[in-house]
Amino acid sequence: MSSSPLVPILRNILGLMGGLLVGMFVNMSLIQLGPKVMAYPEGYDSSNVETISQLISQLETHHFLWVILAHAMGTLLGAFVASRIAYSYKQAFALAIGFFFLLGGIMMVKIAGGPVWMKVADLGLAYIPMAILGWFLGRVYGRMPSGEDLVDPKHLNQG
Repeated sequence: MSSSPLVPILRNILGLMGGLLVGMFVNMSLIQLGPKVMAYPEGYDSSNVETISQLISQLETHHFLWVILAHAMGTLLGAFVASRIAYSYKQAFALAIGFFFLLGGIMMVKIAGGPVWMKVADLGLAYIPMAILGWFLGRVYGRMPSGEDLVDPKHLNQG
């Protein structure tokens, strides 16, 4: 029994979309969780870019580290999901997730600003390196104990 030629295409599309959705969910969840786990300046609203821009000078190091963590975890998990679901081009899909989030990070740095160290750390560490790590973890944790890939088509067609 052979699988449909559409299966690889659909899995690649689902991998990319799933990675983007998971990454955005993780990123926004952590960003929204920040004010609940640590004190922020009065009037700070993480969903409003204008208040972020106005109050960014009052933020402390731990606030910026939290944002970098949110960006890194969103990218890492998004790339992991994309590389696990995709049928082929797993590394390319993981990197696509990284570049997508990098573009969002560049846009936020231009809009909201922040200290130079935060911009360098965020743009330099939270996106492409995390996408590569997500792809690598997808490879490592996507293997059976025998070393064979779980999504190898020969395993899917065994009856």
